[in-house]
Amino acid sequence: MIICILIISAMLNTAPAATPGAGPAEAARAAFEKGNYPAAIKTATDALSETPQDAMLHYWALRSYYEIHDYEKAVLHGEKAVSLEPQNAEYNRWLGRAYGGKAEESHSFFLARKVKQAFEAAVHLAPTDIPARRDLMEFFAQAPWIVGGDKQKAKEQIEAISRMDTIEGHRARGAYFATEKRWKEAEAEYAAVIDSHSRDVDAYMEAAEFFEKRRDPQQIERAVEAARRVDSKDPRLAYYSAVSLILRRNELQSAEKLLQTYLASVPERSDYPSHKSAQDWLSRIGR
Repeated sequence: MIICILIISAMLNTAPAATPGAGPAEAARAAFEKGNYPAAIKTATDALSETPQDAMLHYWALRSYYEIHDYEKAVLHGEKAVSLEPQNAEYNRWLGRAYGGKAEESHSFFLARKVKQAFEAAVHLAPTDIPARRDLMEFFAQAPWIVGGDKQKAKEQIEAISRMDTIEGHRARGAYFATEKRWKEAEAEYAAVIDSHSRDVDAYMEAAEFFEKRRDPQQIERAVEAARRVDSKDPRLAYYSAVSLILRRNELQSAEKLLQTYLASVPERSDYPSHKSAQDWLSRIGR
């Protein structure tokens, strides 16, 4: 239901292995960042049999189950992490996301209300945490009123984000306008993101994702070039470069190679273009 853009700085294909002597939570984190979610789950759950009160282990189990779409288990571990460390904003935020996945799966209004409660708790605990406010904003913007959706409250979160960070404000406002299908206004916000000289590669990747949906190769290319100046090794560059080539019907062999490389080297993760999307674009090459 609420799939927003996550901020994880480590590269999947260069994530460090657990260092010698590192604890199981660090080992689970390292496996998670490599996209090896089964290994992260096994590491975390094996360690939890010995130390069931370790909130961090529950957190990495939550994150890993979320990535494989096992929202039932993600919720169980998220609730345990929050019960152990109720003042941890990140645990509350990710519990909200797990509730969101489960609510969407089961069409549960009860769980949808718990999404709101968890996101509100995260913002209350960490008022300057922009990802928490983005999640809450998107809930307010997307959820039906019966479970707590509220356009005005979404706008209030956007204003709070904008006061903290102008670029993040453009991103949040662009996402809101896209939800409302106010395409011209959304395009203007994401164009402003591309022109912002941000040092956060995820800002440009969010813009590229939006313009992919709008089938705008010129703006995708602008986002890719801006992102490349920040991190030339980000694996999403291959995906979006290929998309822009396919939309232009140009250098299709290069586009095919880029997508094949993406599929072969980048594990599935919720904040990256999906393998299904890459396969869909590949299927367009021969049309």
